Amino acid sequence: MTAAARVDGGRRGEAVGYLLAILGVLAFSTRPVLIRLGYAEGVDAETLLALRMGLSLPFFVVMWAWARRRAAGPLAPGDLLRTAALGLLGYWIASYCDFLGLRTVPAGLGRVILFLYPTFVLALSAVVLGRRPQRREILCLAVAYAGLFLVLDAAADSFDAARLGGAGLILLSALAYAAYLVWGSETVPRIGSTRFTAIAMMTACVACIAQFFVLRPADHLLVSGKVLGIAAWIAVIGTVLPVWATSEALKRIGAARASLLGALGPVSTILLAWAGMDEGLTGLQVVGALLVLGGVGLLTLPRR
Repeated sequence: MTAAARVDGGRRGEAVGYLLAILGVLAFSTRPVLIRLGYAEGVDAETLLALRMGLSLPFFVVMWAWARRRAAGPLAPGDLLRTAALGLLGYWIASYCDFLGLRTVPAGLGRVILFLYPTFVLALSAVVLGRRPQRREILCLAVAYAGLFLVLDAAADSFDAARLGGAGLILLSALAYAAYLVWGSETVPRIGSTRFTAIAMMTACVACIAQFFVLRPADHLLVSGKVLGIAAWIAVIGTVLPVWATSEALKRIGAARASLLGALGPVSTILLAWAGMDEGLTGLQVVGALLVLGGVGLLTLPRR
């Protein structure tokens, strides 16, 4: 293969990587809107979460089988337990808090809050890994949280105790997911991203299904065709597709460039919520949302 052919192949690989990263972000951004639509049909958070994870589970079992065949070596018991525990943190606790929060918080506003998770990654990296934040990163944090303050302050009149509690749950979801990323960063290089994701997701799926049977009667799973369709969309388009697309994008363009495209997520969710659910933002909330996106975007932008 000539040098020119290698360059062209590399460019095509990067282009595919960017397209996959955008696909993953846009697919994931549909999830909060669909969750809110599910609630409008009368389904509860535990049932919708169990349906989502139950429909997702077969895909992740296939992912695990495929990753296992391609693995260079066996999985150490310690890594298996650590990955399973991180799956409970990042995809059970974080998902459950997010689902609960979206019962009272509008989908667009919820994504703006959840998008703060990179700021928690920075803080946890400083505490857990001893990585001292730079002045540029502290400035980005200040911009992002100033934006969040504007968003919440502009909506203060509509924030009763229930909605404030929902916003707190979504912040807790962002913190749990950030912890999953920080501690997972030490495990992924040893076992591979695909095997890590498959184990984490399978563990979370089983936990969400078990949680349903503890908290709800089995006949709650007898939902309408519309609710089942919503759950299937959340499972396949809002969960499996973005997990796969993001994993493939990371191989082609790296985490730094892929993370920059994450700012499309809240914007896409806000537009979908506006078009499909008549959700809107005031002028101050738009400014605040842009500050959050800008602050987090600069935080994830490589210094170079």
